[in-house]
Amino acid sequence: MFRGINKVSIDGKGRMALPTRLRETLQQVCLGNVVLTIDIREKCLMLYPLAEWEKVQATLTGLANVRSEIRTVQRLLIGHATDLELDSQGRVIIPKLLRDFAELDKKLILLGQGNKIEVWNEALWNERLGSWLESDVVNSLDDLDELSGFAI
Repeated sequence: MFRGINKVSIDGKGRMALPTRLRETLQQVCLGNVVLTIDIREKCLMLYPLAEWEKVQATLTGLANVRSEIRTVQRLLIGHATDLELDSQGRVIIPKLLRDFAELDKKLILLGQGNKIEVWNEALWNERLGSWLESDVVNSLDDLDELSGFAI
Protein backbone atom coordinates (compact mmCIF):
# COMPACT_ATOMS: atom_id res chain seq x y z
CA MET A 1 0.00 0.00 0.00
CA PHE A 2 2.68 2.54 1.01
CA ARG A 3 6.05 2.80 -0.70
CA GLY A 4 8.59 5.43 -1.50
CA ILE A 5 10.20 8.25 0.39
CA ASN A 6 9.01 11.82 0.92
CA LYS A 7 10.46 14.87 2.59
CA VAL A 8 7.95 16.86 4.64
CA SER A 9 8.06 19.41 7.41
CA ILE A 10 6.45 19.82 10.78
CA ASP A 11 5.37 23.19 12.11
CA GLY A 12 5.76 24.64 15.60
CA LYS A 13 2.39 23.23 16.65
CA GLY A 14 3.44 19.69 15.74
CA ARG A 15 1.37 19.54 12.55
CA MET A 16 2.74 17.36 9.79
CA ALA A 17 1.27 17.77 6.32
CA LEU A 18 1.13 14.56 4.31
CA PRO A 19 1.96 14.59 0.59
CA THR A 20 -1.12 14.46 -1.64
CA ARG A 21 -0.52 10.87 -2.73
CA LEU A 22 -0.34 9.58 0.85
CA ARG A 23 -3.21 11.78 2.00
CA GLU A 24 -5.47 10.50 -0.78
CA THR A 25 -4.60 6.88 -0.01
CA LEU A 26 -5.32 7.37 3.69
CA GLN A 27 -8.63 9.05 2.91
CA GLN A 28 -9.65 6.13 0.70
CA VAL A 29 -8.41 3.36 2.97
CA CYS A 30 -9.39 4.64 6.41
CA LEU A 31 -11.25 7.94 5.95
CA GLY A 32 -8.19 9.71 7.37
CA ASN A 33 -8.24 7.80 10.67
CA VAL A 34 -4.72 6.70 11.57
CA VAL A 35 -2.74 5.44 14.53
CA LEU A 36 0.76 6.65 15.37
CA THR A 37 3.09 4.74 17.68
CA ILE A 38 6.79 4.32 18.37
CA ASP A 39 9.16 1.91 16.71
CA ILE A 40 10.80 -0.22 19.39
CA ARG A 41 14.01 -0.76 17.41
CA GLU A 42 14.64 2.66 15.90
CA LYS A 43 14.12 6.31 16.84
CA CYS A 44 11.19 6.75 14.50
CA LEU A 45 7.41 6.59 14.56
CA MET A 46 5.06 4.30 12.68
CA LEU A 47 1.87 5.65 11.13
CA TYR A 48 -0.80 3.03 10.38
CA PRO A 49 -4.21 3.30 8.73
CA LEU A 50 -6.67 2.44 11.51
CA ALA A 51 -7.66 -0.95 10.04
CA GLU A 52 -4.00 -2.00 9.70
CA TRP A 53 -3.26 -0.94 13.27
CA GLU A 54 -6.24 -2.94 14.53
CA LYS A 55 -4.66 -6.07 12.98
CA VAL A 56 -1.34 -5.31 14.67
CA GLN A 57 -3.01 -4.63 18.00
CA ALA A 58 -5.10 -7.82 17.78
CA THR A 59 -1.92 -9.81 17.19
CA LEU A 60 -0.17 -8.12 20.12
CA THR A 61 -3.04 -8.53 22.54
CA GLY A 62 -3.45 -12.16 21.45
CA LEU A 63 0.07 -13.00 22.64
CA ALA A 64 0.31 -14.73 26.00
CA ASN A 65 1.77 -12.02 28.19
CA VAL A 66 3.25 -14.31 30.82
CA ARG A 67 6.71 -13.45 29.46
CA SER A 68 8.07 -10.07 30.43
CA GLU A 69 9.36 -9.46 26.88
CA ILE A 70 5.85 -9.76 25.46
CA ARG A 71 4.43 -7.42 28.10
CA THR A 72 7.17 -4.92 27.33
CA VAL A 73 6.39 -4.95 23.59
CA GLN A 74 2.67 -4.58 24.35
CA ARG A 75 3.32 -1.69 26.73
CA LEU A 76 5.55 0.13 24.28
CA LEU A 77 3.55 -0.30 21.08
CA ILE A 78 -0.02 -0.27 22.37
CA GLY A 79 0.75 2.13 25.20
CA HIS A 80 2.17 4.73 22.82
CA ALA A 81 -0.48 4.19 20.14
CA THR A 82 -2.32 7.43 19.50
CA ASP A 83 -5.45 7.80 17.39
CA LEU A 84 -5.18 10.71 14.96
CA GLU A 85 -7.33 12.09 12.18
CA LEU A 86 -6.23 13.97 9.11
CA ASP A 87 -7.61 17.50 9.13
CA SER A 88 -9.15 19.18 6.08
CA GLN A 89 -5.67 20.17 4.86
CA GLY A 90 -4.26 16.64 5.16
CA ARG A 91 -2.30 17.27 8.35
CA VAL A 92 -1.98 15.34 11.58
CA ILE A 93 -0.84 16.72 14.89
CA ILE A 94 1.96 14.60 16.30
CA PRO A 95 1.79 14.63 20.11
CA LYS A 96 4.81 16.13 21.85
CA LEU A 97 5.64 12.88 23.65
CA LEU A 98 5.98 11.09 20.31
CA ARG A 99 7.85 14.01 18.71
CA ASP A 100 10.32 13.92 21.59
CA PHE A 101 10.78 10.15 21.34
CA ALA A 102 11.69 10.32 17.63
CA GLU A 103 13.59 13.61 18.03
CA LEU A 104 11.43 15.20 15.35
CA ASP A 105 12.22 18.75 14.34
CA LYS A 106 11.34 20.77 11.24
CA LYS A 107 12.53 18.36 8.52
CA LEU A 108 11.06 14.87 8.36
CA ILE A 109 11.29 11.80 6.15
CA LEU A 110 8.23 9.65 5.46
CA LEU A 111 9.17 6.15 4.38
CA GLY A 112 6.51 3.85 2.96
CA GLN A 113 6.72 0.34 4.40
CA GLY A 114 3.80 -1.50 2.89
CA ASN A 115 1.08 -1.38 5.54
CA LYS A 116 2.55 1.61 7.37
CA ILE A 117 4.62 4.77 7.01
CA GLU A 118 7.72 5.39 9.10
CA VAL A 119 8.23 8.98 10.28
CA TRP A 120 11.88 9.98 10.77
CA ASN A 121 13.87 13.02 11.75
CA GLU A 122 15.61 13.78 8.43
CA ALA A 123 19.10 14.10 9.93
CA LEU A 124 18.70 10.87 11.89
CA TRP A 125 17.37 9.10 8.77
CA ASN A 126 20.38 10.23 6.73
CA GLU A 127 22.73 9.05 9.46
CA ARG A 128 21.06 5.62 9.72
CA LEU A 129 20.87 5.26 5.93
CA GLY A 130 24.59 5.88 5.65
CA SER A 131 25.42 3.38 8.36
CA TRP A 132 23.15 0.72 6.83
CA LEU A 133 24.66 1.16 3.38
CA GLU A 134 28.20 0.94 4.79
CA SER A 135 27.44 -2.06 6.97
CA ASP A 136 27.98 -5.72 6.22
CA VAL A 137 24.21 -6.21 6.42
CA VAL A 138 23.70 -5.00 2.85
CA ASN A 139 26.49 -7.25 1.61
CA SER A 140 25.04 -10.27 3.41
CA LEU A 141 21.54 -9.95 1.92
CA ASP A 142 22.37 -12.59 -0.68
CA ASP A 143 22.80 -15.10 2.14
CA LEU A 144 19.24 -14.66 3.43
CA ASP A 145 17.07 -17.64 2.50
CA GLU A 146 14.00 -15.36 2.58
CA LEU A 147 15.46 -13.33 -0.29
CA SER A 148 16.80 -16.20 -2.39
CA GLY A 149 15.86 -15.71 -6.02
CA PHE A 150 14.70 -12.16 -5.34
CA ALA A 151 16.52 -9.57 -7.44
CA ILE A 152 17.48 -6.53 -5.38
